[in-house]
Amino acid sequence: MKKQLSATLTLSPWWRRSTIFVFVCGMAVLIFMSVQAYRYAPPIPEMVVDTGGKIIFSGRDIEAGQQVFLKYALMQNGSIWGHGSYLGPDFSAQYLHELSIDAGNAIAGQEGIDISSMGAEQRSLIDARIAGLLKENRYNPVSKQLTFIDPEKASYQRQLKVWTDFFLMPTTNAGLPIKYIHDPEEIRQLTAFFAWTAWASVAKRPDKPYSYTNNFPYDPVVGNNLTADALLWSALSVAMLLAGLALVLFIFGKFNYLGWKGEHGSVHSHMLPGGVTAGQKATIKYCLVVALLFLAQVMIGGALAHYRAEPGNFYGIDLAQYLPSNILRTWHLQLAIFWIATAYVAGGLLLASSLGQNEPRGQSVGIHILFWALVVLVIGSLAGELLGIHQVFGSLWSWFGHQGWEFLELGRFWQIVLVIGLSFWLWLLYRAIAPALKDPERREIGLLFMAGAAAIPFFYMPAFFFGSTTNFTVVDTWRFWIIHLWVEGFFELFVTVLVAVTFYQLGVVRRINAVRVIYMDAILFLSGGIIGTAHHWYWTGQANFTMALAAMFSALEVVPLTLLTLDAWDFIKLTGTREMTGTPKKTIPHKWAFYFLMAVGFWNFVGAGIFGFLINMPVVSYFEAGTILTLNHGHAALLGAFGMLGMALLVLALRHALTEAQWAVPEKFIRISFWGLNVGLALMVITNLFPVGVLQLWDVLENGYWHARSLEFIGQDRIRQLEWWSLPSHVVLIALGVVPMVIASGLTWLKIRKV
Repeated sequence: MKKQLSATLTLSPWWRRSTIFVFVCGMAVLIFMSVQAYRYAPPIPEMVVDTGGKIIFSGRDIEAGQQVFLKYALMQNGSIWGHGSYLGPDFSAQYLHELSIDAGNAIAGQEGIDISSMGAEQRSLIDARIAGLLKENRYNPVSKQLTFIDPEKASYQRQLKVWTDFFLMPTTNAGLPIKYIHDPEEIRQLTAFFAWTAWASVAKRPDKPYSYTNNFPYDPVVGNNLTADALLWSALSVAMLLAGLALVLFIFGKFNYLGWKGEHGSVHSHMLPGGVTAGQKATIKYCLVVALLFLAQVMIGGALAHYRAEPGNFYGIDLAQYLPSNILRTWHLQLAIFWIATAYVAGGLLLASSLGQNEPRGQSVGIHILFWALVVLVIGSLAGELLGIHQVFGSLWSWFGHQGWEFLELGRFWQIVLVIGLSFWLWLLYRAIAPALKDPERREIGLLFMAGAAAIPFFYMPAFFFGSTTNFTVVDTWRFWIIHLWVEGFFELFVTVLVAVTFYQLGVVRRINAVRVIYMDAILFLSGGIIGTAHHWYWTGQANFTMALAAMFSALEVVPLTLLTLDAWDFIKLTGTREMTGTPKKTIPHKWAFYFLMAVGFWNFVGAGIFGFLINMPVVSYFEAGTILTLNHGHAALLGAFGMLGMALLVLALRHALTEAQWAVPEKFIRISFWGLNVGLALMVITNLFPVGVLQLWDVLENGYWHARSLEFIGQDRIRQLEWWSLPSHVVLIALGVVPMVIASGLTWLKIRKV
């Protein structure tokens, strides 16, 4: 008993050592896999020639076609190898399907048979021959030439017309402008790029029975079926998950001081409402901007959903001519990143000042400067993206316009501005928290705070490791260092730090408990999360061993999310919403911030845990990647977990800025907002995203991946009806969720300005 009590008061050095060990080992493996992507990426031939040696197109045409794909923001309309947007087709799968039709017609023509009149047995024989033709890898690594046989050459030439027609009307391409790409040379280059992605999807790797993309996309006609490796590693990933759960539950059972263990007592004086410093007061305008950006993002999301419900007609308006679907999706993603990141920036500044307890001179000036830099970044990058898709910047499109990569759309110039801004924010945090680093009581939690914050600008750096002509496989490797490792790894870790510091500053947990939770979450999240980044690379041209490691370790990402159920009751007691002993509830002024934090736990478990694991295993991901089930996971996890945490920090700042009397009116809107956001998100998942995702997955299994991603599927009456059924969820989310938060933020900002 004494030993256990001692453990609760003294932090073992093994916490730090274990965290460092997990981080170093995980990063070493991830770096190794990333380097291997250069080795195993599908080769880009110098020339693609016919059987007579005549050039069809060149490697430079493929690279130029990728640039066309990017500068017209087509990744925000459709996808390549399942990665991109969900409105348009998967371009690689669609090209491959058209190729299979042409190959089948050519084979039937040689036999003098009409393919449309064939029986099932004859058709299966033709399909086998199609697969045999297309699976053969005719790339010569010595001459670096790829040979297209006659059906492949004829299909490429025919598909020049197919893709020209695709860009003619918004109704045929899910919301792009009329004659969006009409230059024949750009169409030729773009088609060459699609041809290369389709070839990599079907041609066998040297000495392997599967393609460069591990037989993705699913299309039995061309011989693309789930590999045995995907089945094996899926089964073993479940075993890994069960082992991880058993180990962690055993540890939690043995050491009952783990997790959020509360401290009864009064609220910490450094977080008493109404006692804001000049720097903390300066963060309130960030809160108003967060709410306004959130409002803009969900309004755009509603308009974007309309492209699936009724493409080409937005209540009688031809929206595609003014705001095409690709720019709306770009803004929808970028605004989500901007408002969530801004909330974290503001929350970090607020808590750093509180933890430091002695705000340095001029801190508020620095916070004001950072705010206006943020305004310039948001307005400049969003305007640049709109001008970029209209080719205003010429050859500088990737610098000032739209880079074209999903989630990394903002131009390279604006990315540099972002990193500079985050570095300046890090310096402001250090200035504010420096006094705590000299205090033995607060030093470790202060160092962890700074380490978590420093990881954010540092791990954004892979965004600069590639360009518009870099091999698509290599790009997606680094791109998911940002999308997964940066967002789901180090942002998640910083979130834990912010929550722990909040509870510590409010006096509801001891320092030792706050620090232990940070280390524990770092070990659990990073154990699976670092190497688990590679589960995004199953089908993007990487080697099979990447799938093996990714499947095994990404399964462990569910373990810390499952533990949220163990922490739930402790968390309720901690926030003062319920007492186990039957004594009256504690009165904590930051009640609504705590409610949002509890929502974070719920949506983290549902969105990232349940919906994330549903699509994580290779055996499911193979059929599901790039479908609405991915969108379902993304909304429930990004808005539900990261977004609700942003709201918690916003409410924390608003409440901290106002006295009890001043808070009465804003609190009414906060209450409405809390229920509106959670109910609206739940309705969105239940009435639209999950059922449409399941129907689309079924269509993949029935008709192949290309069909489920085509407008033929999206245009079905039942699918469009489900899109209309999502309208109430949008109304609830916007009118009862976001608008009240805008009002509460605006009222608080007006009250603070008068002080």
